[in-house]
Amino acid sequence: MTTVSAYAAPAASAPLEPFSVERRSPGPHDVQIDIRYCGVCHSDIHQVRDEWGGSIFPMVPGHEIVGEVSAVGDAVGKWKVGDVVGVGCFVDSCRQCDACREGDEQFCAEGMSATYNGYERTDNGKLDKTRPTYGGYSTRIVVDENYVLRVPDGIPLERAAPLLCAGITTYSPLRRFDVGPGDKVAIVGLGGLGHMGVKLAKAMGAHVTVLSHSPGKHDDALKLGADDFISTRDEAAFKQHAKRFDFILDTVSATHDYNAYLGLLKRDGNMVLVGIPDPTPLSAGALIQGRRSLSGSMIGGIRETQEMLDFCAEHGVASDVEVIPISDINEAYERMIKGDVRYRFVIDTASL
Repeated sequence: MTTVSAYAAPAASAPLEPFSVERRSPGPHDVQIDIRYCGVCHSDIHQVRDEWGGSIFPMVPGHEIVGEVSAVGDAVGKWKVGDVVGVGCFVDSCRQCDACREGDEQFCAEGMSATYNGYERTDNGKLDKTRPTYGGYSTRIVVDENYVLRVPDGIPLERAAPLLCAGITTYSPLRRFDVGPGDKVAIVGLGGLGHMGVKLAKAMGAHVTVLSHSPGKHDDALKLGADDFISTRDEAAFKQHAKRFDFILDTVSATHDYNAYLGLLKRDGNMVLVGIPDPTPLSAGALIQGRRSLSGSMIGGIRETQEMLDFCAEHGVASDVEVIPISDINEAYERMIKGDVRYRFVIDTASL
């Protein structure tokens, strides 16, 4: 075991503070990673404050991790010391269920081992409730080689970190529904997820429109690559643009009216939710009248996440970030809640 520096929430009502984590020594198939940067996801706030329930304390958040391999186990064949790698939202899964075998480890039937606020697994693949996982607000992590990702050359590391969550969360549904040239795509919300949705959909060749309740984001949307911007603060916009889009990616976590946005879809259009708002009433008529589809999506498997990283490198896509020292993390949380970030905070772990 090795003791490493970290920041943790000791309880749901407490601010994050310095903490020490015991990391295991690399086993035969393990990769030890010295963390350089870790992105700050809004879900970190939800879990640190136990807003979703089931939080495990003390909690070291962080699942947008990039760094360098500093040691490998004797049987590791995929990685070597010095490789630049990433770790996303999970560090293990059962590897036996249909989802795992098909490359959708995030939907593991027994539950994925989340990078933090989860549990490590025993040698036989079962979750070990005595061994909580600790995330990337730390200087080092040890992960099985099969759950490590290659960060391609050409993506600045601080801008690569949010791709491990915000990037794959938006890439996966765009790819699953074959978004491409000629498609009219709307991105609902222009935050940490939405700004990545704009960049990725545009790189795929789509005509991209941002739908936002904040008219002040018009210029930012166009700078990020959007072709158009519609303020949804004006309810008349929903009638004016009815049946306009082939695909809508809804990134908003605040409660809003799904039915209004479904009305913006063409016949056979698809709307995918990646935010997690409170439940909202849904009218079956909004789906039936137009043969529309409403679905959800959650991050992506290891194979698809690597595909996303390679796509981003090829097309020059990276997250827009504000790099902070770990000492600013509690202030950063408050700023995120106010929407005062363009568009993702990233921790420089050299500050630990």
